[in-house]
Formats: sequence, C-alpha cells, structure tokens
Amino acid sequence: MAIEIERKFLVHGDGWRAAIERSRRMAQGYLHAPGGTASVRVRVDEREGRLNIKAAVVGAARAEYDYPMPRADAQEILDTLCVGRVDKTRHYVHHRGHLWEIDEFSGASAGLVVAEIELQAADEDFARPAWLGQEVTDDVRYYNHALAVLPWRRWPGNRDRFNEAMPASR
Repeated sequence: MAIEIERKFLVHGDGWRAAIERSRRMAQGYLHAPGGTASVRVRVDEREGRLNIKAAVVGAARAEYDYPMPRADAQEILDTLCVGRVDKTRHYVHHRGHLWEIDEFSGASAGLVVAEIELQAADEDFARPAWLGQEVTDDVRYYNHALAVLPWRRWPGNRDRFNEAMPASR
C-alpha cells in the first residue's frame, strides 16, 4: 500500500516567492462529496491528467494511489462528473533539504495560500521557513476535497473579508 505522509500549513506574507523554482496551474475536481472511505480526484494541468485516490482520514499519514490518465479524459471528467472544483497554482520551493509545495488558490478560494511538505516519517524533523504559519494538517476544512465543496471565501467569517459578492452555492 502506498502511504503519503504530508503536513499542511498556512503561509504568511510573500517571503517564499523569491525562492520559487517552478510553478504550474492546475484544476482538480472530486467524483463525490466528502464522506465515505476515500476521496477520488481528477487533476488537469497544462501537461497531463491524473486520477488520484486517497483514504478519507484526517492527519499526516494516509493511503494514496495516483495514476496518469489521458489529459482530454481528465478534462472531460472534471467538466462533467465532478461535484466540486479547486483552481490553484502550485509553486515549488526548496528549503533546507525539503521540497515545499505551496498552493496559491484562485477562484472561490482566492486569497488562501497553503504549504505542504511530504516526509519520510510522521516524526521527521524539518526546518521551518520564516513564512510558515499555523499547521492545519488536522483541520479537514483545508483539504482540497473540502475546499472543492465549501470554498475558503465562503467560510463563515471570511465572507465579510472580501468585497466581491460570492454566490451562496455552486
């Protein structure tokens, strides 16, 4: 079984931008609403399509299976079968021996920036960059599957932070 060990953090400021090595825009959607034993996601970026299945557990370690698929098929699934969608740009930043994937969300979650680090062990030590904020690994609201259904800008308390009107549902 493939196990992903990943921790997730909010990002403060723009100090990380100077260290970006590469970036890619992506869109992803889910084939069912949160709940159940797994999340099933399709992702499309400018190069490829991917099908991903993750155990629906909260925490740093969970089973994950990830497969390439034809980009056109992935786009069709995203456009016609998904119950929610997340649009983001993923930036890649190395910091003291670890690769950070920094997701800068757009669309209904614009303004949210989350950094993820994949580790070899749940208790592995890593250097914390100055721009690293609060850990949200155990907060299911920050999982992409949850953001696809209830985007960040629609969270209670966030609605008043933005001037643009957001539709009540998608």
